[in-house]
Amino acid sequence: MMTDHVDLLVLNASQLVTAAAGPPGPLRGEDLRRPGIVRNGAVAVAGDRIVAVGASDELRARFTAAREIDAHGCVVLPGFVDPHTHLVFGRTREDEFELRCLGRTYEEIAAAGGGIRASSRRFRTTPRGEIVAQARATRRRALVHGTTTIEVKSGYGLDTAGELTALEIAGEIDDRGDVVRTFLGAHEVPDEWRDDRAGYVRLVCEEMIPAVAERGLATFCDVFCEEHVFTQGETRTIAAAARAHGLRMKLHADELAGTGGAELAVELGAVSADHLMRISDEGIAALAGSDTIAVLLPGTSFFLGMRAFAPGRRMVDAGCAVALATDCNPGSSMTENPQTILTVACIGLGLRPIEALAAMTRNAAYAVGLGDEVGRLAPGLRADIVVSDVPDVRVLPYHHGVNHASVVVHHGVIVD
Repeated sequence: MMTDHVDLLVLNASQLVTAAAGPPGPLRGEDLRRPGIVRNGAVAVAGDRIVAVGASDELRARFTAAREIDAHGCVVLPGFVDPHTHLVFGRTREDEFELRCLGRTYEEIAAAGGGIRASSRRFRTTPRGEIVAQARATRRRALVHGTTTIEVKSGYGLDTAGELTALEIAGEIDDRGDVVRTFLGAHEVPDEWRDDRAGYVRLVCEEMIPAVAERGLATFCDVFCEEHVFTQGETRTIAAAARAHGLRMKLHADELAGTGGAELAVELGAVSADHLMRISDEGIAALAGSDTIAVLLPGTSFFLGMRAFAPGRRMVDAGCAVALATDCNPGSSMTENPQTILTVACIGLGLRPIEALAAMTRNAAYAVGLGDEVGRLAPGLRADIVVSDVPDVRVLPYHHGVNHASVVVHHGVIVD
């Protein structure tokens, strides 16, 4: 029998989670619990593409390989996709973490000049080389924990030069299309514009967005639509400018208060509405009847000591397309580890382990516009694969606080 030669075979997985079953698009409802598991599964890789997925005996008979990975006793899954991070920040905010440990709330710290505005002041005074080094190190830690594709927002420059710098740095740490860039000039109103909010919105619309689009620095535009940040009216104005310059929309929505952000995201045709801790029943219904993906960030609720988590269980049962993200940022969720998020999602959002896993692979890929490229183990897709040293998918969130990614394959290459 003739066999084809491939570059890599991953064989003998106790569970191969393909995330490739069910109807096209992001998984919803019961389909989220049935993403496709192959017992004693295998994956064949040629170059940076998956060429076959199936039972180990079948692929062993079909292919010879330059290199093999024996995944006996392991779960093999698609590389994690992290669809919401603020990874380019330069300096951390452990001082605010200590204040929260002493009882100060995120809102109180922000009102006193901390929070995003503090990061903006620090970003502006940090040498570019230091920011690049921070961003590379953070991206690297995410990769070794299994995150092969990651969204990165700007939002700490809060002036034209700083926002362009942040997006340029996000491009510098890109691994051949694995960093999806989002412009977030509307993250906060900076110190120098506090008495002229309308002037800052004009700056975002008339100067920042055209400059970002002209340089091709971002795919998406995001707005922090929230009480005391940007109103629905301001968000609509910014979204109109973004669309006019070819940027797709995302929204920070219903995080600290219920403001109708989810409904607005659907109205604007946003690819995703993110956070949603305070989403209304009407917001859930709107998302369930739309193509807008609900990106939930349970690590933020946990890290801020909040009692409120997004109603993830209700959203899944209502038919929303739910994804998960780390929200990696220096103030409200300082982690690059997607496995931690699986644990918090199961406990705080009420998701089953297999649902959480599908939400942070397949559905997360659609939340960054790459659903046809990553997030699943299927022929033709990018060979981003994680071999986890657990025998069952439920152990990933159950045995928390450690890195279970024993092997990460990125673009078909084993990460050192």
